[in-house]
Amino acid sequence: MNVLMLSPGYPAEMPEFTRGLVEVGASVIGVGDQPVGGLPERTRHTLAAYVQVGSLWDEARAVAEVREALAGRRIDRVESLWEPLMVLAARLREALGVPGLGVADTIPFRDKEAMKVKLDAAGIRTPRHVAATSVGAVWEAAERIGFPVIVKPIAGAGSADTYRCDSPDELKDVLPRIAHVPSVSVEEFVDGEEYTFDTVTIDGRIAYYNVAWYRPRPLIARSNEWISPQVVALRDPDAAELADGVRMGVEVIRALGVERGFTHMEWYKKADGEVVFGEIGARPPGAHQVDQMNYACDFDVFREWARAVTFGRFDAPIERKYNVALIFKRAHGQGTIYAVEGLEAIYRRHGATIAWDNLSKIGARRRNWRQTLVSDGFLMIRHPDLATTLSIADEVGEHVRLLAR
Repeated sequence: MNVLMLSPGYPAEMPEFTRGLVEVGASVIGVGDQPVGGLPERTRHTLAAYVQVGSLWDEARAVAEVREALAGRRIDRVESLWEPLMVLAARLREALGVPGLGVADTIPFRDKEAMKVKLDAAGIRTPRHVAATSVGAVWEAAERIGFPVIVKPIAGAGSADTYRCDSPDELKDVLPRIAHVPSVSVEEFVDGEEYTFDTVTIDGRIAYYNVAWYRPRPLIARSNEWISPQVVALRDPDAAELADGVRMGVEVIRALGVERGFTHMEWYKKADGEVVFGEIGARPPGAHQVDQMNYACDFDVFREWARAVTFGRFDAPIERKYNVALIFKRAHGQGTIYAVEGLEAIYRRHGATIAWDNLSKIGARRRNWRQTLVSDGFLMIRHPDLATTLSIADEVGEHVRLLAR
């Protein structure tokens, strides 16, 4: 089984997916635009070969260079788990005659407007939405939908360049900040709790799924620096209060024709119980949420994903043992981190629940919290009881402080 893996060393989780492929017996050929020496050492050691292209962003050139480099070599799968390279992966599948999502099937995962149009046609509840490519079109869409509205990039990932506007004055303030975005989706603001529905699929069948809860919803977390955002993987994704969202997730997978691989969907549950689709990517969630799944079930999701996409199997027994909370921290102040307060007390009280301490160390430079959810690191805690998990997570959020100057 020869697998072409785009960008095997970046983002941070890609070396783990590459490792997973090798561990299930695949021969992995990496494709990137950096020299092989620039890859993480653990990635270099797992690759059977590496093709360096001039640019991953010039799709036609990259396809031509890969075809030339691999002339005469059979390729069985083309995998990309990084949002910006999804269409390039689709073009390579078509050029190499490899099964999987083609360009037409991939576009709805990258174009938020096309995504919602397709799901509207399938009868799935999406936010009211209008695509806009000019300032005038944004104003017209906002007036048609009614405030508050969400303005987000059509081809974006996560909540970058995403804004809630409660009034015409707020929209006027936001427009200059999104001037660099060529096309946006103007959407109805859905007020509710926000969850994920993450899956590994095999030929359209969901072999594994995970539901995580954002505390608070990402748009609020990205707008308030003092917040320590949480992502909580729920031990019981089959709970009655989540059933409608899970059912909708299954319908979305069916409507979009997902073949094999990871998906990451976000959805809302309103106070009246209505569930509303948010968006979906044909990729895993970022910010170490796949690691979070590992700690929830105590098996290697990276390896089982690899087995699913290469051999059509998911062999690990799925036993959901823990709720797992990721609590991301943002340092107070600017510059270099010089102190961490409250961490020793957390270890004394809850050390047995800490699965991973990834907090930035003293002497590290503070990161830009607007550019990364991980910010200045995180604590990952796990516990079988949800109320206990949330209580400890809130304690970490309130009492652990990283100080910078």
